[in-house]
Amino acid sequence: MKISHIGVALLAALLPSLSVAAIRQDAARADDEVDLAKIDVKDAIECRLDAPVYNRFAMAVTGEEQLAAKRGWKAVKSANFMMHEYALPAPITVAGEYTTQRVAFTSSGVLAILDLPDPAVLARKEHIENAMPSDGLVDALVASGKATREQAEAEIKFRKFLGERVIRDVTDPANGDKWRGHTVIARNISNVASHPGKTLYGCSYKIELLDKDGNAL
Repeated sequence: MKISHIGVALLAALLPSLSVAAIRQDAARADDEVDLAKIDVKDAIECRLDAPVYNRFAMAVTGEEQLAAKRGWKAVKSANFMMHEYALPAPITVAGEYTTQRVAFTSSGVLAILDLPDPAVLARKEHIENAMPSDGLVDALVASGKATREQAEAEIKFRKFLGERVIRDVTDPANGDKWRGHTVIARNISNVASHPGKTLYGCSYKIELLDKDGNAL
């Protein structure tokens, strides 16, 4: 399958973490024999795809292949403009034990929306630490003398969790003066204020272009 210039533009809009040039390179390198219709969204969520195949799959969800419609996925109006959500016709199981019928695509990957109020429960199992703990905010408020710890914890009701574990980090070998690609595939666990009581579990597939010296373009 060859991706047209229109298709490249659509993918660039859906996945802004990629440059158009990177998308073209990605598409050229992707295995044309891969049947996108047979790709399971669970494999994308569990970081089992390579980046070129994932990019093609993400584009096909609403592209000319219309995978979402063919699979009976129903678009859901999201409270978060950065998430394109779908309701699945049947539950899927991810992370070994969590079921959901809601998934979301972001600029760099795909997420399962889980009925799990505390992301730390799953994060411990996945060996992922919170890069944005709120304990520091509580401590600062208490130290200021403006509130007791109990009051501070009650005031800061939303406890942000954002963490990842890199699954694959690959940089193409240098080739003279030509640019090259850097691919990072990572397990993501997070929560967002727009989805209270939910844990977002999924995978990001990020590609950036590097110059001959290894600097991001």
